[in-house]
Amino acid sequence: MSIEIANESGVPVDTDAVLAVARHALDEMGVNPLAELSVLLVDIDYMTELNHRWMGGDGPTDVLAFPMDEGSVDHGPGESSGPAGEPALLGDIVLCPEVAAKQAATAGHSAADELHLLTVHGVLHLLGYDHAEPEEEREMFGLQARLLASWRSTRAR
Repeated sequence: MSIEIANESGVPVDTDAVLAVARHALDEMGVNPLAELSVLLVDIDYMTELNHRWMGGDGPTDVLAFPMDEGSVDHGPGESSGPAGEPALLGDIVLCPEVAAKQAATAGHSAADELHLLTVHGVLHLLGYDHAEPEEEREMFGLQARLLASWRSTRAR
C-alpha cells in the first residue's frame, strides 16, 4: 500500500498515526495492496478555498475526499482494473487539523482522535461510501466506528 502524506497545515500532527489508521482501514476493507493514496493536511484558508471550489460550501470543512475515476478502483483480489499488478489510484484525502481540533473539543476527545476519525471517513468516501441518505449514513458511520475500534484495539496491544 503506497500512502503519501504531506503536512502543509502549519500544525504539528502525528503523521505516522494518520498513515497507520489509513492503512488499517484500507487493509480491513480488502483494498488491493498495490493501491495508492494521498493524504494532505492543510490550513483553514486553503481548506476554505477547496470547500468553496469543489463543494460550493462556505468556510472551511474538516475533510474532503477526491476519488480518482471510480472505474479504476480495485476493491480487492476478486476484481481487477486493467493489466495485472497495475496499482489502483484511490485518490486524495484533504484534512484540516485546525477544524479537527475545534470539532474534537466539542466532541470531548483529542484532536488526534478526530483526525483519525476523519481519515477513516475520507477513506470510506474514496471507496464509494456516502452519507447523504439516512440508510447510507447508518452504514457508513457504523463501518467507520468498527474500523476505528479495530484500529484502536490493535494499537493497544
